[in-house]
Amino acid sequence: MRREVRNAVCLLSGGLDSATCLAYARREGYICYALSFDYGQRHKVELDAAARVAAALGAERHIVARIALDAFGGSALTAAIDVPKLRTAAEMGTGIPITYVPARNTIFLSFALAWAEVLASSDIFIGVNALDYSGYPDCRPEFIEAYERMANLATRAGVEGRTRVKIHTPLLRLTKAEIVKLGRELGLDFSLTFSCYDPDAAGRACGQCDACLLRRKGFQEAGIEDR
Repeated sequence: MRREVRNAVCLLSGGLDSATCLAYARREGYICYALSFDYGQRHKVELDAAARVAAALGAERHIVARIALDAFGGSALTAAIDVPKLRTAAEMGTGIPITYVPARNTIFLSFALAWAEVLASSDIFIGVNALDYSGYPDCRPEFIEAYERMANLATRAGVEGRTRVKIHTPLLRLTKAEIVKLGRELGLDFSLTFSCYDPDAAGRACGQCDACLLRRKGFQEAGIEDR
């Protein structure tokens, strides 16, 4: 019997989580269309990592959409605001940090939804995580569930019953260590990924921001070397 071809749009930042999510979608048999964003982020070097990951994992196509979220600012990632450094786990687990980019995942998923409809695809993958995350409201399961309901009301394909959009979040309830272990199981080359919010001029990770600290914690707890 011929296997059904399934297209999926996979949001890909170039970081550990999104790369693992793309590798997972590939293992599940999807033909993956990777979608990244140049949104005026200070850590634009992550887009180089996204290109490496998309190529290594055999994405059918990789698009970098350009949207100017830095026009609004409001985040340490898109404005001249210092990125917090050396925060404790307790500090990271309290409140919404200044690295939160207003409505970012809402906007990203909207682009993914548009591309999915063009591809006649019912499947979108996003590497959000609700356990070892830094307080972002758009990484919560409640947000994903609400967005999925909206998506099926907002598209021609949904109204006509041709597709029913499913937003896949395979990392949602995993710890960072479990994500690292899953990435290794999937054969992900971690050296292709990049997870820093505040790299230097040479594109080297700072080692002190929340993203760097959470990544380090995940690898240490998983007992795996981060190359």
